[in-house]
Amino acid sequence: MTVDRLDQQVLSLDHAQFIDILAQTENLLIIQDLDGVCMDLVKDPLNRQIEPDYVKATTAFDRHFYVLTNGEHIGKRGVNSIIERAIGTPDIVRQAALYLPGLAAGGVQWQNRQGEVEHPGVSEAELAFLAQVPERITQALETFFAARSELDPATITQGIAASVLDNIASPTANLNTLYELLDGQTSIFVPLQEAMQQLMEELQQAAAAQNLNESFFVHYAPNLGRDPAGQEIVWFAAEAASGTTDFQFMLKGGIKEAGVLALLNRYYHDRTGKYPLGVDFNVRQAPQNLNDLLALVQQKFDPTLMPTIVGVGDTVTSQAVESNGTITFKRGGSDRNFLQLIQMLGQAFNTGNITTYIDSSAGELKNRKPLPVDPAAQKVLEGPGDSRDQTDPLTLNVAFPGGYRQYSEAFQTAAAQRKTQS
Repeated sequence: MTVDRLDQQVLSLDHAQFIDILAQTENLLIIQDLDGVCMDLVKDPLNRQIEPDYVKATTAFDRHFYVLTNGEHIGKRGVNSIIERAIGTPDIVRQAALYLPGLAAGGVQWQNRQGEVEHPGVSEAELAFLAQVPERITQALETFFAARSELDPATITQGIAASVLDNIASPTANLNTLYELLDGQTSIFVPLQEAMQQLMEELQQAAAAQNLNESFFVHYAPNLGRDPAGQEIVWFAAEAASGTTDFQFMLKGGIKEAGVLALLNRYYHDRTGKYPLGVDFNVRQAPQNLNDLLALVQQKFDPTLMPTIVGVGDTVTSQAVESNGTITFKRGGSDRNFLQLIQMLGQAFNTGNITTYIDSSAGELKNRKPLPVDPAAQKVLEGPGDSRDQTDPLTLNVAFPGGYRQYSEAFQTAAAQRKTQS
């Protein structure tokens, strides 16, 4: 029986072949999201935990593994502090080179294995403006709830404290805790989402007044794709789905698909000593369009050296919208575009790239659709988007319905095999 290559499959459960590819492919580049992929999705980022064995397993893929996240490496809610708690102390993590290398804040925050962080292409004026955003979010939330006296003040104060993420390069209003405290009441939560959307627009205006009108953009997670002007579309709550819970004020250019090029640029340098896009290239210099990103890679990168890229994420959406009897689909999710670019690169360079989807619906967040599985046939019955969307350009090759634990186990198995072969 001939088994199709993973890059030719859809939502495959052939984890054995996935493990073999990770373990045996020498020219391999893994680009992986974090939350929901290698750790559980939780309402409050301060409560995240990561398995020490997973962190240690990443070293088997040294210079072949990078993270790509909209979260951050540093700060009290950064992944570094999670790793330090899991492993022991910052000194132990640094000496063992166990910090996760790669790009955070959508691509504008680079970190190496020793935890050394930089923000390529970011100005001091931009960082200074971002430092003011958490207080603006706090004020907006306090104003919103001050007009709703039926809610317990102490509980709301606690919820606000958990909702303001004072990230250095991507300050965020994270409404997951408030959604739970409000028992998912859309009559309150939707106006709250609207208030946060308005705040993001006001912040853009304030930035423009300081001659920073080309510095920032707003990322909504999860979202319903982009409108014709290229702006992300808020997914407003309905019934049992919270929709958009993260309102991130981010540095322009900090999009994951651009991060793929920045990581590929570093990967080529590690193997050849040369940066195809230049030593100073950063995501803020990259095109914003998938086709333009692909064209740049085709123009600048030696095709004979192109690796097999494995992209791993957990946030991909597709929602049907009916208007005048016609159904269209709003496609989004913070991992969609970087996975789609990896797919496009695999097709263009014939490198067998693999897009991998982790089902994070078992976590605390209620904006993920679980993957239904037929256990007898060992088959995923439908993907994370709307089942009627038959023209979605993104194909998810491999699925892990068991979530981050199932993926982490496969990853660690591959790491152990790769070590024995090196």
